[in-house]
Amino acid sequence: MSGAAMRLRGLIRKESLQILRDPSSIAIAFILPAMLLLLFGYGVSLDARHVALGLVVEKPSAMAASFTGEFRQSAYFAPQDFASAAAAQQALDAGRIEGFVWLRADFARAVSAGRAPAIGVFVNGVDANNARLIENYVQQSWAGWAARQAGAASPIAVQPRIWFNAAVRSRDYLVPGLIAVIMTLTGALLTALVIAREWERGTMEALLVTRVSMTEILVSKVVPYFILGMGGMAVAVLMAVLLFGVPLRGSLAVLTLAAALFLLASLGMGLLISTLAKNQFVAGQIAIITTFLPAFILSGFIFDISSMPAPIQWLTHIVAARYFVAILQTLFLAGTVWPVLLPNLFALLVMAVVFLGAARIASRKRLE
Repeated sequence: MSGAAMRLRGLIRKESLQILRDPSSIAIAFILPAMLLLLFGYGVSLDARHVALGLVVEKPSAMAASFTGEFRQSAYFAPQDFASAAAAQQALDAGRIEGFVWLRADFARAVSAGRAPAIGVFVNGVDANNARLIENYVQQSWAGWAARQAGAASPIAVQPRIWFNAAVRSRDYLVPGLIAVIMTLTGALLTALVIAREWERGTMEALLVTRVSMTEILVSKVVPYFILGMGGMAVAVLMAVLLFGVPLRGSLAVLTLAAALFLLASLGMGLLISTLAKNQFVAGQIAIITTFLPAFILSGFIFDISSMPAPIQWLTHIVAARYFVAILQTLFLAGTVWPVLLPNLFALLVMAVVFLGAARIASRKRLE
């Protein structure tokens, strides 16, 4: 075995022992992803479920009861009856309901005469996204009820089919993106502290006066934390499939490759931060600000990139999580779609090389 290989093996062993003696790295790799995935997986949802909706029927009738039954039987609404629009308005102002549907006295007469009745829909617009969802749900309920009333006489029969996420569960869409966001933070934090810790404890000086090169030092830092990160990624994927019920339709081998490339990019980013900061507290703060927040906002995890202003869309190209989110959502929901996967895999490879290379360039074997 050559001298370089022996030195590298010794450095990796030293770093592995350091990990075992300091459980914080194990916590970051395994406990932090699990906790964040549980928190965000159950806490973040774009679905409007059991929405408190008021129902105002000025003149009860069989037609009105049939239509309001659409809301009573729906999992999206928790209907409450009100005697008047004024009472429903007061409940809306007080925050007891999110909106109300108002059927005027001529509802049944207009439907029987073949006219479109005037239906009042009042929605709390403080949460614009929730307001749009409620409005759409009400419109769909009306369209479905009206189509059934028309029966065979209707010239159009709409048969919608939703691909990739047939249940229309936002969790199936969000959890893969969550994995990318969480692993961005985890990967960067794993290595953001290691070089800074060596400087703070004075052990870096001891390493610099030996024959080991900076490349060997950096590789010895990457290898153990790469293994830890891949273990954390495995835990996150298992939780997504077994706990949250997200289908994994793509290739597990491709998922492993994508995770490896993404983790290398994140570890490289953490090494670069640690090399420049030389202080664990500062390095940790920089890692959180420069990795987690951009990954959460600019990766397409929640906010659609194509809807962003053009300058912001260009900015998203330097966020590694953007490419990993696209890969994960494709592999989980659609399958192994190579036209989508290959460009994003190549982008992750480039970013891994850039960040690891930048960390090596920023590292100098000198004591100043």
